[in-house]
Amino acid sequence: MRQFSQLLDGLVYTRSRNAKLKLIADYLRETPDPDRGWAMAALTGGLDLPGVKASAIKALVDERVDPVLFAMSRDFVGDLAETAALLWPKPPGVPAEIDSGALGLAALINRLMTLGRAEAPRALASMLDQLDASGRYALLKLATGELRVGVSARLAKTALAQAFGLDVDQVEEVWHGLEPPYEPLFAWGEGVGAQPTPADVPVFRPFMLAHPLEDLRVDLADYAAEWKWDGIRVQIVGVGGQTRLYSRAGDDITGSFPDVAAAFDVAGVLDGELLVKGEVQGGGIEHEGAASFNALQQRLGRKNVSAKMQADYPAFVRLYDILFDGAEDLRALGWTDRRARLERFVGRLPSDRFDLSAVIEAESFEALEEIRANARDAAIEGMMLKRRDSPYIAGRRVGLWYKWKRDPLTADCVMMYAQRGHGKRSSYYSDYTFGCWTAPPEEGGELLPVGKAYSGFTDEELKWLDHFVRTRTVQRFGPVREVEKSLVLEVAFDSLHLSKRHKSGLAMRFPRIARIRRDKPAAEADLIETLQRMTS
Repeated sequence: MRQFSQLLDGLVYTRSRNAKLKLIADYLRETPDPDRGWAMAALTGGLDLPGVKASAIKALVDERVDPVLFAMSRDFVGDLAETAALLWPKPPGVPAEIDSGALGLAALINRLMTLGRAEAPRALASMLDQLDASGRYALLKLATGELRVGVSARLAKTALAQAFGLDVDQVEEVWHGLEPPYEPLFAWGEGVGAQPTPADVPVFRPFMLAHPLEDLRVDLADYAAEWKWDGIRVQIVGVGGQTRLYSRAGDDITGSFPDVAAAFDVAGVLDGELLVKGEVQGGGIEHEGAASFNALQQRLGRKNVSAKMQADYPAFVRLYDILFDGAEDLRALGWTDRRARLERFVGRLPSDRFDLSAVIEAESFEALEEIRANARDAAIEGMMLKRRDSPYIAGRRVGLWYKWKRDPLTADCVMMYAQRGHGKRSSYYSDYTFGCWTAPPEEGGELLPVGKAYSGFTDEELKWLDHFVRTRTVQRFGPVREVEKSLVLEVAFDSLHLSKRHKSGLAMRFPRIARIRRDKPAAEADLIETLQRMTS
C-alpha cells in the first residue's frame, strides 16, 4: 500500500505529462502482481467497489476529532478525504504503518469488496489505524470512488505500454477482454506469456479522433463533410452473440441503453453518435429528429433503465463509420470504401434504432462555410471533415480528420456561488455558479442560476477569482460560498436548452469562462429572457 500511496502523491503534485508517465511506468515495473493490476484498475476507472458514503467517514472522524476543528480544517483543505487523512489520530501503541501482506493494495481492495454496509465503517477505521497519512488518503479515495489524480485511462495505459515496450493501441485492443488485476497482460508485457486475444469477446477498439480545423481550409475533392452531432460518441460491438456499447473513454454503457443493444443482432463493429429522438428545432437542417443533449442526459449513467424511461427518451445511433463487417477488419480501407460498406451494412439494422449520418453536399469550401454558419439545430455541434482516402487509425493523426465546431454563444452572467476544485485546485475556489436576471434589477428582478463553469481562465485569473471569493463571501453552505452579486463573467457555451430540472428553466452545454468583466456593472448582465431566445 505504501508504494501505491506514494504513486498517488507523486501524480497529484506532478503537472508534466511525461513525468506522470514515468511515475506510473516505474511503479508497474517495480510492483508485483496482483497489486499493480489493481492499481491500473483504480487509475482507469475499472474498480467497482461498494462506495463508502462521505457521511460515514465524517461520522468516524467526529468520534476521534473535535467537530469544530474538523470543520475549520476541511474548510481550509477543501477535500473530505484529505482532511480526514491528515487529522486521523491513531490509538496508542499502533505503529506508523504495518506494511505487510495484510495491508497490501490487493488485500485492501479485496476487503473493501466484501464489506457490507453495516460493517464497512468499523472495518475502514481499523484499516486507517494502520496506515500513515498518505496511505489513509489513498484508502479513502478508493473507498469513496473518488480517485482524481489528473490521470486519464488512456494516459495510464500509455504508461503501461511504455513500461514494457508494448504498442498502446494493442493494449487498448485487448483491455476490455480482460478483468482486473490483468495478470495475462503483465505476463505478455514481461515476455513470459502470450499476447491476449479478443476473439469472440465484444471488446472496445480505440476511436479515430480529429484535430480542430482552426484556420485551415481544405479541398472538398479530398475531404468529405458530415455533421458533428451533439450526443455521445459510441462504438457498437457485436460478436459471438453478444452486443456491447462503449463510450469514447471505453466505458461499457450497455446497461444504460439496453434497447439499442438488443436491436443490434448482427456481427460487426460500428462507430456512431448516440442520440435521443425528438423534435427538429430550427437551423433548417433536414434530418430525422434528434433531441438536444439534455434529453440524452436523462439516461446517461443509469444502471437500470425503466420501460417508461426508454419510452420517454427513445435512444438511437446515427452511424459514422464501420470498423468490422462480421469478422472482416475494414480499418485499413480508405474512408470512401468504408462508407460504401457502411451504407450496405446499415440496411441490415432496424431503422428505428440506427440511421446513417448524411454527407453534406457543397460546391466549394465557401459554400460549406455558409451552411455551417446557418446551423443552429439543437443536435448539431458543427462539422467533421474526413479525408476520403484515410484509413481508420486510433487516436489523432494530422491531416486525416478535422472537427469544425460552430462558433460558441456567449452571455454576460453574474457570479453567485463558488466551491473549491479537486486535485491541484483543492486549495482554490475554482468552480463558479453564475446567473442572469429574471427582470432588470431596478424593476425588482432577481438572479437565477443558469450554469456552472470551472474552465476557460488562466492561472493568474484563477488566483484573482479565488481572492474575490474569499473577500466577498456573504454566506456559507458547507463547502459552498455565496458571494456578493457584483462580478460579471462573460460565459461561452455551445448551446442552450430548456430544462425542467433547473430553476431558471435553462441548461447550458459546455459552459466556460470567456472573460472576467470587471468593467461591467452586475445590473447590466443579461436577462433570462435573452437566454431563452438562444435555446435550440
